[in-house]
This record gives sequence, structure tokens and C-alpha cells, in this order.
Amino acid sequence: MRLHQLELQGYRNYSRLQLELTENRLLVIGPNGIGKSNLLEAVELLGSLRSHRASSDQDLIHWEEQRALLRAIADDTEKLELELRRKGGRQARRNGKTLTRQLDLIGPLRCVGFSALDLNLVRGEPALRRQWLDRVVQQLEPIYSDLISRFNKLLRQRSQLWRQWRHIPIQERDSLLDAFDVQMALVSTRIHRRRSRALARLEPLAARWQETLSKHKERLRLDYQPGSQLEGEEAEEPWRLAIETQLFGQRSEEERLGSCRIGPHRDEVRLLLNDSEARRFGSAGQQRTVVLALKLAELELVGELCGEPPLLLLDDVLAELDPGRQLLLLEAVGEKHQCLVSATHLEGFQDEWQQQSQIIEAGSLNRSGEVR
Repeated sequence: MRLHQLELQGYRNYSRLQLELTENRLLVIGPNGIGKSNLLEAVELLGSLRSHRASSDQDLIHWEEQRALLRAIADDTEKLELELRRKGGRQARRNGKTLTRQLDLIGPLRCVGFSALDLNLVRGEPALRRQWLDRVVQQLEPIYSDLISRFNKLLRQRSQLWRQWRHIPIQERDSLLDAFDVQMALVSTRIHRRRSRALARLEPLAARWQETLSKHKERLRLDYQPGSQLEGEEAEEPWRLAIETQLFGQRSEEERLGSCRIGPHRDEVRLLLNDSEARRFGSAGQQRTVVLALKLAELELVGELCGEPPLLLLDDVLAELDPGRQLLLLEAVGEKHQCLVSATHLEGFQDEWQQQSQIIEAGSLNRSGEVR
């Protein structure tokens, strides 16, 4: 997969930008706060329809504009376009054709992002690990985004029902909860299955990378702990029935607490180094090595299952790694992945990397409309 051109209008701090990528490696160099991350974020958004830095499209639109437009040419012939509007939501186009499903934009520009925020993956809250795993699954199965959206909507509606339950007759409330149980059990099962499956594929890859990065001193295990009690082999119908039973059985506790205690929103991914939790017992260096192993495993898995190496977006992450890990990461990327890197300076990049890269000063991106 390769990105050839990128155009932004009214996006973040870019009124207008046209960028032609001439090399397999792009280095965007400049001080913090100038918009380097915004550039990489735009590529991520076109590739996955998601930003790991913003929860609302309103945050992505230039403050003076009513809409933002992102365009890209990928794999020579694929023309991708995403329009973000303050009113009216999003509009996606592919090769000039308006898409009825935004998900159909995903495919030509699959990418794996690695930012300084990812370094919290080990020591942060479980939600960060769930979000990381969800991004992996979405790359492999774009329809997975619909499952997550459906579950989150059901969860919000269920919570709203409990907030209003005193004003609803008991019989009507129980009938509504029965309907929620059926729907949530089905969607939860499908999310659990896909998360479990993806993690099982990631684990041997991450373990191998951890072993390499630690010079055979550390063993890494990824332990999936679902927020529902799942027994036996993976199977949709038994798991669905089990979750439905659990949802019914926790109603008295749910009534007392006002929140649902069963489901994928309670999932955890334990990261174990030599059988101890990396979050609690790993040193800062070990934790960063684990994150690096996870991201390299993600990069390898997406390329393996999609048939082509995805783009790699390295957003100001090299400054957070020591020179040894910087070198290992850059060597692991090699030449088969197109790589877009933001950094504050060129130090840390070998002469060979610099010679084979297109280097752009981030300040020039805001001074003119076209950069080559």
C-alpha cells in the first residue's frame, strides 16, 4: 500500500495543503505545536475513519471553516475523499463515487499508527488496551466498527433506562431490559469472539518481537480477560446464551449501581512479562519495549492478513525511545513499508535513512499551499 498524494482543506491548522510523496519515507521535521501530528492524523483518518486524538469531528475542522476536506491518491489509482461537516455529518467518496457506507473507504490506505500516546498502553487504564485491540480488529474487519457503535449505543440506552426507571412501570421496564439483553448478548458475543481471535493471532508475533528486543531475556504473554464469563471453545450460540443469562442475573446489582457490569466494555488485556504483570512490575524500559513489540506485531499481522504491508505512521515517538530501541524500530520497518515520521529534529535518523527519505520542514507546510 502506498500513499502518493495528500490534500487537506480546512483541516485542523491547515487552511490548504497539497503534498506529493516522492519517496517511500517521509520525515516531517519541526518544533512541537506546529501541526506535524495533524498531518499524520489526516492519513490515519482516511485509512481507518478514526482519529486516536479526537472524539468529535468538530475538533478536526479549522476554526474558521464549516467543513474540512481530506483527499488522497493511494496505490496509483485509488482516489479517496472524506468530507467533515459541522452540520450534516460526514460524506465519503471513492474514485468520485459517493459511498452509502463510509466503511467502503477502508482498504486502499490501511495504516498502523504509533504515537507517544501509545506508550501509555501498558501502564494506562484497560480502556486504552481495548481501544488498541479494536483498532487492530477494525483493520482486519472494517465491519467491526459497526459492532462497536451498536454496542455503545445499546449501552447508552440501557444506562438511560436505569436513570429513568422510577418513572417507568416495572412490567414495561423488565420488558425493555429483556429486549436489551437479547440484543446486547448477540453484539457482545461477536465483539468478544473477534477480540479473542485477534489477540490469539497477535500473541506469538508480539512474543517473538519481545524476545528479540530484550535479547532473549523476556517472555511476553497476552491474556484476554473478557468482561463476560465465557466457557468452552469459541462458539456464537453458547456464548450468546451465557451472556444473556448473565445480563439477566446482574439486574439487581445494575439497579443499585446504575451501570451494566457484563460485556466487552469490561474487557481487559493483561500484558505479562515472565508471568508478571508488566503494568505493575515492569520497569519503564521494559514497558516501552512491550509497547514496541505490540505495535510491530500489529504491523506484521495487518500486512500478513491483508496481503500488503500497511503504512506506518510514527508520530513523534522516536524521541520517547532510547537510541537502541530507535535503531531496532527503524531496522524492523525496513524498506517494504511506506513510513511517515514526525520528529522535532533529524538526530536519531541514520545517514542512510535521511538520504532515502523525503524531508519536509513542518513550518513550510503552513506557509504555502503546495509541498513537493
